[in-house]
Amino acid sequence: MVKQRRARAITAPSKPTAIRGVNTFMRKRATIPALSFFAVFGFVGGSLFNPMQPDVAQAAVSAPVLVKAPAEPQQYTAHGTYAAFDVTRDAYGVTVPKPKVVEKPKVEATTDADTDDATADKPVSAANTLAATAATPDPGSAQAIAQQLVTARGWGADQYNCLVSLWNKESGWRVNAYNPSGAYGIPQALPGSKMATAGADWQTNPATQITWGLNYISGVYGTPCGAWAHSVANNWY
Repeated sequence: MVKQRRARAITAPSKPTAIRGVNTFMRKRATIPALSFFAVFGFVGGSLFNPMQPDVAQAAVSAPVLVKAPAEPQQYTAHGTYAAFDVTRDAYGVTVPKPKVVEKPKVEATTDADTDDATADKPVSAANTLAATAATPDPGSAQAIAQQLVTARGWGADQYNCLVSLWNKESGWRVNAYNPSGAYGIPQALPGSKMATAGADWQTNPATQITWGLNYISGVYGTPCGAWAHSVANNWY
């Protein structure tokens, strides 16, 4: 009875040993494939990326390295004999033309008497003596006074018409008509003070001014139509 118990007691510890053997065997079975995989992967990868392979090494050696070369400046060579010519600047001169001297026309000095004589001697054509027919003057007006004085001198209606046209142009028959040149009154005496020979009231009295004017016309032009013709031709009398 005792022996059997010991035999059982001795055989009992053999179970853990069997378990350890199984575990060890299982570990070896899992490790070997993993190691085999890494070994194969390393071999294949090394053959793929081996820098010493002929095609890779040849590509590494023969691949050119592109380096941008510096651009040289362009140069041109001119053929011919252009270098034999000298370039010079032409000279020039400035000639100032002499100013032209324009001689002023000589004006001979003449006196009023000479002018009056020359005017009186100037022939008057019949066409220049024509004047528009004057209207019948208002009684008491300057033209009415002039008509009476013209008739008193023996002149006809044609001379009165010329006188009306002449003094319409000169003063508009205004007693106080004044020109910047100094002419004054109905006959535009220059200066107006000349009419003082006909009366002291020469500045305001139309009869005094007309009397002086008719005396002047008679002495210089002969008639009012002669004075009118000169005024038409020369714009003054």
